[in-house]
Amino acid sequence: MKRRIVYITGLIGSVTTALLSILGFVATNRLMYMKLKDSDVILKREVGAKRFDEHWYETVRKEDLWIDSPNGYPLRAVFLKPLDTKKTVIICHGVTENKINSMKYARLFERLGFNSVVYDHRRHGDSGGKTTSFGYYEKQDLQAIVHAVREQIGSEAILGIHGESMGAATTILYGGEFEEEADFYIVDCPFSDFSEQILHILRINTPLRSRMTLRIANLFLKIRDGYTTTLVSPREVIRNVTKPMLFIHSLEDDFILPEMTKELYELKPDRKRMKLFEKGAHAKSFNENPEAYEETLQRFLTEYHLINPS
Repeated sequence: MKRRIVYITGLIGSVTTALLSILGFVATNRLMYMKLKDSDVILKREVGAKRFDEHWYETVRKEDLWIDSPNGYPLRAVFLKPLDTKKTVIICHGVTENKINSMKYARLFERLGFNSVVYDHRRHGDSGGKTTSFGYYEKQDLQAIVHAVREQIGSEAILGIHGESMGAATTILYGGEFEEEADFYIVDCPFSDFSEQILHILRINTPLRSRMTLRIANLFLKIRDGYTTTLVSPREVIRNVTKPMLFIHSLEDDFILPEMTKELYELKPDRKRMKLFEKGAHAKSFNENPEAYEETLQRFLTEYHLINPS
């Protein structure tokens, strides 16, 4: 009887371990290798919506850049220079997108008097890198981009960063964890904490509603990619950001909830503004409210003396 109990206990333990291992492996695969949108689909979407002008892109003055990531792979960037100015904005796209999605913002900033740098995050577009880390390694890549741009435009030129979704979270992580070389930030629909964001997605899309799932995933994520979701938390570093920051979100966003932007806004001590649009799904604030979006940026930049009043 004792042998049978020991055998059954060992069998249950082995099966449980195997199931947890499978769960951890599958969960981290979903994070590290999230399916990316096809580049041709992104291009066709942006051209069809008239957010990307192919003729403008082919004829505008620009410089192709390959910037070395401190994590050991090349980052593809394009320095768009339609204007005779040193004022520049670096634009960070969201997860599964690429630099083509950033072109609409490049044209917006051109109208506001800025040149811009669009680039592909690691594992996206033309950049290297094997995994997506939702800001953990991406913030270091952004730091490399900022250094390279500063070398070109000089220390006195105005430099901003615009981020959307994961790009917005990456922007906050950069501003809160490194010496700030940027003069302002615009963050559109960032998550405030990656662990909370994952739990939100699990609760609305799967029957896995327990934090235990996340703890298992973090164990495997640490082993496989060197970090845990607890280290990707803009709320923990936002207080360190000293430069002006504009927070943007759409109230209809049910993927990253607008409450996350509200939380980040409250946590930043000062030099901040927030705009919540009534209309727009996730990362669609500009698409649905282009004129109001541009006016919001113009007011913010004027208030902090980053552009002259028009």
